[in-house]
Amino acid sequence: MDFDRNYIEKLVEEISLPQLKFSDMPTIELYMEQMLSLIESKFNSSRRGESDKVLTRTMINNYTKLGLLMPPKNKKYSREHMMLLTLIYDLKNVLSINDIKSLFSPILNNIATRDDDLMSLEEIYTAFLELNNIEFDNFYNSFVHKLDLIYEKTEELEKDNKDISQMFLFVIMLVAQSNAQKRLAERIIDDFFALE
Repeated sequence: MDFDRNYIEKLVEEISLPQLKFSDMPTIELYMEQMLSLIESKFNSSRRGESDKVLTRTMINNYTKLGLLMPPKNKKYSREHMMLLTLIYDLKNVLSINDIKSLFSPILNNIATRDDDLMSLEEIYTAFLELNNIEFDNFYNSFVHKLDLIYEKTEELEKDNKDISQMFLFVIMLVAQSNAQKRLAERIIDDFFALE
């Protein structure tokens, strides 16, 4: 497989983060299996392997026990549950569950009520969707410069070795970028959101 801009651009388009928009969420409350089915179908493309699960009953129950998710009403889940589960799903790819709890605690205060929230869940979720789109666009636009650097670092290599070396350097660059962002997020959580 050749390492070229077209291949990388195609990959970036394919991995664009799926989103559960307000319009995708039913206005009626759902039983757990219905909600799991909806979320699983929406985020199916983000799974790495066939056996990977986006969300399970056990995960939902654990999030509820930990105070990350409010208990269902009459065994039914609302749009608020779906918003929180989507946020948790996205955040847990980078942060620990404890970090997510620390991050949510001062903003959503008592998870069982919306009366004491610093920001409404709808505001948080709207900002989340908007920021995801902006960041993905920025990511898409920034990798061209990085590709030029990778091409420069490998221009002396023979053709047989060049593609695999370029792929290797591209992965290393992505991991370095991811690590820097993860460490910054963790530092901010430790400094401003640590539970006492």
